[in-house]
Amino acid sequence: MTSTIRRIVTENRNGARVGLPSFCTANEEVLDRLFHYAGSNGLPLLVEATCNQVNQDGGYTGMKPADFVRMARLLAQCHDVEETHLFLGGDHLGPNPWRHLPPVAAMANARDLVREYVEAGFTKIHLDASMACCDEPSPGFDLGAARAADLVRVAEDHAPDPARLVYVIGTEVPAPGGETNGFEAIEVTTPESLERTITAHRRAFAAVACGAAWSRVVAVVTQPGVDFSPSAILPFDRAQAQQLSEAILAHDGLTFEAHSTDYQTREALGGLVQSHFAFLKVGPELTFAYREAILALAQIEQRSRPASTSRIEQVIVGEMDKDPRHWSTYYAGTDREIELLKLFGFSDRIRYYWSTDAVRAALAKLRANLGAASAPEGLVRQYAGWTDCIPAGEQLYDVVVGGRLRLTLDKYFDACNARAAT
Repeated sequence: MTSTIRRIVTENRNGARVGLPSFCTANEEVLDRLFHYAGSNGLPLLVEATCNQVNQDGGYTGMKPADFVRMARLLAQCHDVEETHLFLGGDHLGPNPWRHLPPVAAMANARDLVREYVEAGFTKIHLDASMACCDEPSPGFDLGAARAADLVRVAEDHAPDPARLVYVIGTEVPAPGGETNGFEAIEVTTPESLERTITAHRRAFAAVACGAAWSRVVAVVTQPGVDFSPSAILPFDRAQAQQLSEAILAHDGLTFEAHSTDYQTREALGGLVQSHFAFLKVGPELTFAYREAILALAQIEQRSRPASTSRIEQVIVGEMDKDPRHWSTYYAGTDREIELLKLFGFSDRIRYYWSTDAVRAALAKLRANLGAASAPEGLVRQYAGWTDCIPAGEQLYDVVVGGRLRLTLDKYFDACNARAAT
């Protein structure tokens, strides 16, 4: 599996438009459909968990690293994703979930985090110790790299087979969780900043006797000028990133990893891959698409006039209001503006609420109502225009949800020319 990633990196550096989309979501239904898509099409699949989603304390998903790996491998078996086609990554592994603690305590937790990830079987490891802990100032290049090297030492010591690991370094992207309510124009990482990042990490790895680990670094996270906020998308401008794109070629074996590529066009994503961003991270766009499908189905349900509706939209909003900690610091504006952003914002903070008992029950009722209804094709097209027809024997719910997610998956796999990566 590691050899496949190395081949992608080599071909990308040589000018081929080939890369891997990196899917980062904890939604069970989205993951199931993602694995089905990859298995049905014989595609490589890179799935990642963030330090906030999955950690030794359970994260916000309730899953520890071993739990996530078991789930992913079971999904792979169910959907015929070949073992050699499945890659599991850990994103922003470092002290971020414990940055409220003093540095010594936060880094102790980060070491446990990395150890559990590699012991569980994650092989693509993004090391990120760039954030300040407690009341300390920003760590800067050298201290951040030294802390990352501390963590790579843990990975090398505890992985069942360190030779199977690949590493990603750098962090010139928003913190895990995404932007808040807005942003000004974002500066593309300069070649000088790239050089400082690489040099600092190389020296730090050597200082903890991890020279072999440095040879397994395959990508650097930099800012190519793409991002999104709850209400805006910053599109990729290839010309602005040209100097950065060329600078990576001076460093053997390295490409870039782009974060926050959600909502970019197919052409923009292809441009990123051609600019040596071999790995394209996508997260909220997946559950944003899922939410689009669910609320479209809710409109169809209402028009079908069942005895009682699922009230899925109202249930979601009720759960968000009952526990606002996952969205309240991300949205600002008038009450009306915030109400719209809660449902339709690009940050998709709804993704934290799909697993609540109330929302699960409403989803089950929605599915049951649609299964019992006979919705004419015109009604389906009105609210779910990506759906042309309902094949015989298939459920409306599955066709609408699967069809909407397929649009996003098609975009990413096509932009990465992923079939060429197998």
